[in-house]
Amino acid sequence: MLIYKIFRRPEWDAFRAAGQTAGAPVDLADGYIHFSTAGQVAETAAKHFATESDLVLLAIDADRLGPALKWEPSRGGALFPHLYRKLELSEVVWDKSLPLGASGHIFPEALL
Repeated sequence: MLIYKIFRRPEWDAFRAAGQTAGAPVDLADGYIHFSTAGQVAETAAKHFATESDLVLLAIDADRLGPALKWEPSRGGALFPHLYRKLELSEVVWDKSLPLGASGHIFPEALL
């Protein structure tokens, strides 16, 4: 199963340069990396990145993350994937730009 992470472009650039990341500022503050499922990621973008346009959407194979990936309740009690270790660049399946359109972010068709 693929799970998704949204990064601002400078965060993604730093991740690529380092080969690993402990996440964005919110992840560092919370002590784990926040992810979303395909059904959750559009709401995540709208809630946390509503006015941001230079974003990158990453897809990660949840099965490759091992026991450090925990499914925990968040918005409305829904289970969200949280990673309690650094994410390695080699674990990214793909990355795509996530532009901001007139009515919200424009996601890859495969996620709609």
